[in-house]
Amino acid sequence: MIARVWHGYTKPEHADSYEAMLKPELLPGISQKRGYKGSYLLRRNLGTEVEFITILLWESLDLLRIAAGHDDYESAMIPEERRKYLARFDREAAHYEVRSVHGVRGF
Repeated sequence: MIARVWHGYTKPEHADSYEAMLKPELLPGISQKRGYKGSYLLRRNLGTEVEFITILLWESLDLLRIAAGHDDYESAMIPEERRKYLARFDREAAHYEVRSVHGVRGF
Protein backbone atom coordinates (compact mmCIF):
# COMPACT_ATOMS: atom_id res chain seq x y z
CA MET A 1 0.00 0.00 0.00
CA ILE A 2 1.14 3.57 -0.75
CA ALA A 3 0.38 6.65 1.37
CA ARG A 4 0.32 9.98 -0.49
CA VAL A 5 1.04 12.74 2.04
CA TRP A 6 0.45 16.44 1.37
CA HIS A 7 0.49 19.63 3.51
CA GLY A 8 -1.50 22.82 3.04
CA TYR A 9 -1.89 25.89 5.24
CA THR A 10 -4.75 28.37 5.62
CA LYS A 11 -5.34 31.48 7.64
CA PRO A 12 -7.44 30.65 10.72
CA GLU A 13 -10.46 32.51 9.31
CA HIS A 14 -10.45 30.23 6.22
CA ALA A 15 -9.83 26.91 7.99
CA ASP A 16 -13.43 25.83 8.56
CA SER A 17 -14.45 26.69 4.99
CA TYR A 18 -11.47 24.84 3.58
CA GLU A 19 -12.11 21.81 5.76
CA ALA A 20 -15.78 21.73 4.74
CA MET A 21 -14.69 21.42 1.11
CA LEU A 22 -12.43 18.46 1.93
CA LYS A 23 -14.77 16.44 4.13
CA PRO A 24 -17.11 14.94 1.53
CA GLU A 25 -14.11 13.79 -0.49
CA LEU A 26 -10.50 15.03 -0.42
CA LEU A 27 -10.44 15.26 -4.22
CA PRO A 28 -13.55 15.22 -6.41
CA GLY A 29 -14.16 11.72 -7.74
CA ILE A 30 -11.10 10.21 -6.07
CA SER A 31 -13.06 7.47 -4.31
CA GLN A 32 -14.13 6.11 -7.70
CA LYS A 33 -10.55 5.62 -8.92
CA ARG A 34 -9.21 2.09 -9.18
CA GLY A 35 -6.73 1.38 -6.38
CA TYR A 36 -8.00 4.08 -3.98
CA LYS A 37 -8.19 2.61 -0.46
CA GLY A 38 -9.25 5.58 1.71
CA SER A 39 -7.91 8.76 3.25
CA TYR A 40 -7.18 10.71 6.38
CA LEU A 41 -7.66 14.44 6.90
CA LEU A 42 -5.57 15.94 9.71
CA ARG A 43 -5.83 19.49 11.07
CA ARG A 44 -3.58 21.40 13.45
CA ASN A 45 -3.93 24.98 14.73
CA LEU A 46 -0.58 26.74 14.68
CA GLY A 47 -1.82 30.13 15.90
CA THR A 48 -1.28 32.36 12.86
CA GLU A 49 -2.17 29.58 10.44
CA VAL A 50 -3.88 26.21 10.33
CA GLU A 51 -2.08 23.21 8.89
CA PHE A 52 -3.90 20.49 6.99
CA ILE A 53 -2.35 17.15 6.12
CA THR A 54 -4.04 14.79 3.72
CA ILE A 55 -3.08 11.15 3.50
CA LEU A 56 -4.54 9.23 0.57
CA LEU A 57 -4.05 5.48 0.56
CA TRP A 58 -3.49 3.58 -2.68
CA GLU A 59 -3.20 -0.09 -3.48
CA SER A 60 -0.03 0.56 -5.49
CA LEU A 61 2.11 3.31 -6.96
CA ASP A 62 1.18 2.13 -10.45
CA LEU A 63 -2.54 2.60 -9.77
CA LEU A 64 -1.89 6.01 -8.22
CA ARG A 65 -0.03 7.03 -11.39
CA ILE A 66 -2.96 5.88 -13.51
CA ALA A 67 -5.43 7.79 -11.30
CA ALA A 68 -3.30 10.95 -11.61
CA GLY A 69 -3.67 10.67 -15.35
CA HIS A 70 -0.15 11.80 -16.12
CA ASP A 71 3.46 10.91 -15.34
CA ASP A 72 3.85 13.81 -12.92
CA TYR A 73 1.92 11.99 -10.19
CA GLU A 74 3.84 13.79 -7.42
CA SER A 75 2.37 17.21 -8.28
CA ALA A 76 -0.24 18.56 -5.87
CA MET A 77 -3.80 18.07 -7.11
CA ILE A 78 -5.71 21.07 -5.81
CA PRO A 79 -9.00 22.04 -7.45
CA GLU A 80 -8.96 25.73 -8.40
CA GLU A 81 -11.92 26.65 -6.16
CA ARG A 82 -9.95 25.45 -3.11
CA ARG A 83 -6.69 27.28 -3.86
CA LYS A 84 -8.17 30.62 -2.75
CA TYR A 85 -8.30 29.32 0.83
CA LEU A 86 -4.67 28.23 0.94
CA ALA A 87 -1.97 30.62 2.15
CA ARG A 88 0.71 28.13 1.10
CA PHE A 89 0.99 24.45 0.22
CA ASP A 90 3.34 21.70 -0.86
CA ARG A 91 3.76 21.77 -4.63
CA GLU A 92 4.44 18.04 -4.52
CA ALA A 93 3.10 15.23 -2.40
CA ALA A 94 5.40 12.68 -0.78
CA HIS A 95 4.77 8.97 -1.28
CA TYR A 96 5.54 6.28 1.27
CA GLU A 97 5.21 2.52 1.39
CA VAL A 98 2.88 1.56 4.23
CA ARG A 99 4.87 -1.11 6.02
CA SER A 100 2.62 -1.75 9.00
CA VAL A 101 -0.82 -0.81 10.37
CA HIS A 102 -1.93 -1.43 13.94
CA GLY A 103 -5.33 -1.10 15.56
CA VAL A 104 -6.91 1.32 13.06
CA ARG A 105 -10.68 1.53 13.48
CA GLY A 106 -13.23 3.88 11.96
CA PHE A 107 -14.69 6.76 13.96
